[in-house]
Amino acid sequence: MTKWMHMRSLFLLIAAFCLLVAGCGQSNTAQTNQAAEPNQAAAPADGQTGGEKKKIVIGTDTNFVPFEFLNEKTGEYDGFDIDLVKALAEEIGFEYELKPMDFNGLIPALQTGNIDMAVAGMTITDERSKVIDFSIPYYNAGLLILVRQDEQEIKGLEDLKGKVIATKQGTSSYDFSVKIEGVKEVVPFPNIDQAYMELEKGSADAVIFDSPNVLYYIQTKGKDKVKTVGNLLEGAQFGFAFPKGSELRGEVDEALKKFLGDGTYDKLYEKWFGTAPAK
Repeated sequence: MTKWMHMRSLFLLIAAFCLLVAGCGQSNTAQTNQAAEPNQAAAPADGQTGGEKKKIVIGTDTNFVPFEFLNEKTGEYDGFDIDLVKALAEEIGFEYELKPMDFNGLIPALQTGNIDMAVAGMTITDERSKVIDFSIPYYNAGLLILVRQDEQEIKGLEDLKGKVIATKQGTSSYDFSVKIEGVKEVVPFPNIDQAYMELEKGSADAVIFDSPNVLYYIQTKGKDKVKTVGNLLEGAQFGFAFPKGSELRGEVDEALKKFLGDGTYDKLYEKWFGTAPAK
């Protein structure tokens, strides 16, 4: 065999090998594409939003009976606010996740977008309205002074000079209490139940807090142990809270207006407070 023949044979072998490699590469590429196509086709189904309800995260302080609290019998969150949220979800058409947190954390969570709405018997104030938006008012309230049943000296606001007041931190009750002249000390607690305990054991002389919660406490755990004195202080209104510019706020306002007119609100109010709301 001549040198030319050797070179010709080597060239043919190299050419055949290249064709084989190219064919394998096309086959592997085809298999990869075929495997990818089903995933690409399935992706819209995974991300499908048509017909699904919008889901929102609602921050709440679950230590504000009877507005929001953990029902020990059912193991679920219950209360006037919770029932209102259920009605709003059905009326507007959204699903929601309740996110329990400390009251002090609600406004920062709204500002950072960690929650879409706050439901916690929150008093509408000018200061808060600078950084968050409120719904229309849905509850008229105020503050009450709570003392022990056998208390004789404290009969009103003017008798709190030199006394220790317990209340809940970060609330309008605390803001009001620290402005009372002559008070010995205002002790804030993360949970209002702790303030009530301080009063009962004698470590505090009075508790100042929202009227609906105080009245509910008198009827339940505080029955025959505590009483209110004086008049309703600093009338206030509760509202649901939202991040600034939230579109959800408008939807909630419309739904609340409907509930106030069609009897839905009245039924829930009577369920939790035992009387019809004042008109």
